[in-house]
Amino acid sequence: MPLDLPEDLERYIEEHVGPVSPLLEELERWTKEETGRPGMLTGRVEGALLRMLVRITGARRVVEIGCFTGYSALMMAEGLPEDGELVTCEILEEYASIAQGYFDRSPHGKKIRLVLAPALETLRGIAGESVDFVFIDADKELYPLYYEESVRILRSGGLIAADNVLWYGRVLSPQDEDSRAIVSFNRIVRQDGRVEKVMLPVRDGVYLIRKR
Repeated sequence: MPLDLPEDLERYIEEHVGPVSPLLEELERWTKEETGRPGMLTGRVEGALLRMLVRITGARRVVEIGCFTGYSALMMAEGLPEDGELVTCEILEEYASIAQGYFDRSPHGKKIRLVLAPALETLRGIAGESVDFVFIDADKELYPLYYEESVRILRSGGLIAADNVLWYGRVLSPQDEDSRAIVSFNRIVRQDGRVEKVMLPVRDGVYLIRKR
């Protein structure tokens, strides 16, 4: 869910990130209409940011924590070279099945490997310093654990992008478990000398974290 911007300004921003493929337009429309959870969709602005980050960092191996219907995975896959690989983690078979259907229809789908299992289990099976880019967008209470595993698997100079770090503005006065988890995660990153970091007010907040 984006920050509270006027709708006409949101449309203006979306218009100026450039077009997306017809398949991504279809996936965006389907997700908003059929899942009942449109706020979980990464969307074209953040998706374009992720794709650009993958490209400009020269990433060849990407890990995504939280696949949902596959929109962000497809956007990032567009930024990968032909021999690149994106491993996306999903725990719900319903969403994994939807995402895989769209991956199978995309020319970039061959770069994506969807793993239906708890993300921590998948992360712990990845060798250290073997990944170029990580996108964290799953269970908020597990963000601190996802972060530690992400730093472990990331190469020096690699990048983490963590989504929802403003959590609808609730980080200023956390009253629920998810809000407190995000506040804790943000504090951990802020105090971590292993990384450089900058927080961006894109949609619901994106924390960019570079491993030294």
